[in-house]
Amino acid sequence: MKRAAHLLLLIAALTAASAPAAERKDPLEAYPPAAEGMSRYVLQLPPEDDESRLRVELIVGKTVETDKINRYFFGGKIERSTVEGWGYPRYDVEELGPLAGTLMAPPSDAPKVERFIALGGEPYLIRYNSKLPVVVYVPEDAEVRYRIWRAPADATAMPQG
Repeated sequence: MKRAAHLLLLIAALTAASAPAAERKDPLEAYPPAAEGMSRYVLQLPPEDDESRLRVELIVGKTVETDKINRYFFGGKIERSTVEGWGYPRYDVEELGPLAGTLMAPPSDAPKVERFIALGGEPYLIRYNSKLPVVVYVPEDAEVRYRIWRAPADATAMPQG
């Protein structure tokens, strides 16, 4: 009798573990809504054959009016944290600014243009994972963009020297 109960328990556990993803809880439920003055951006990546060769670059910034000549960037940084009780990653930008840039003098009659200006510094790359959403919290006036980076399947040999 005990053996039959253990077998039934094992079958129930295996059945629950193999339930289709649509029947499982939505992972987005783990993420809190954006706080006041903040926005939440969500990216659900499509499944890929070999996700280990892919990375996602997160680009946070906003569209502002500038000249066409100088290079601009915002101060700030993307910080990774873990959703309490779930272990899922989330990405936060607490503050965007100040705007900084080069100091080349454009012609006085040069028109202003609308440009997307991103955070300064190195690109922020994260692991590609189609099983969880990429959730980014930013100030309300900021935007989040992304790029997918792909590495070839074969690595190139480096010469000694």
